[in-house]
Amino acid sequence: MAETGEFELGDLSDLVDGELRCFEDVGRDGIVVCRVAGQLYAVTDKCSHADTPLSEGRLRGYGLTCPLHGASFDVRDGSHSGPPAWEGIACHRIEEDGGVAVVVMSHGDDDDSGQDTGRIRAR
Repeated sequence: MAETGEFELGDLSDLVDGELRCFEDVGRDGIVVCRVAGQLYAVTDKCSHADTPLSEGRLRGYGLTCPLHGASFDVRDGSHSGPPAWEGIACHRIEEDGGVAVVVMSHGDDDDSGQDTGRIRAR
């Protein structure tokens, strides 16, 4: 299970707005990649409240909701919308170039701090 560096995720052009995909071998807890309004976003695949995979939850707009207790996180910056979660989740920089998506993980990316580790951009 890779935790740091750049990881090629492949062609995500088939990931349409409102969909998400789990990459469980990237980062300590895996990551969830979703597309909203044409942009790719990547967050850690673990709810900060209940340690539940967020990839099993629901994406509505920019909000990713945990399936267990309904904690919601903004995929743009990892922030939480309130209880039951008391802290955000890590988000990761992702780039899409020439049909290939690459996520950049750094040492602090999986600390579940909710700190924005970089605006995700698509070219």
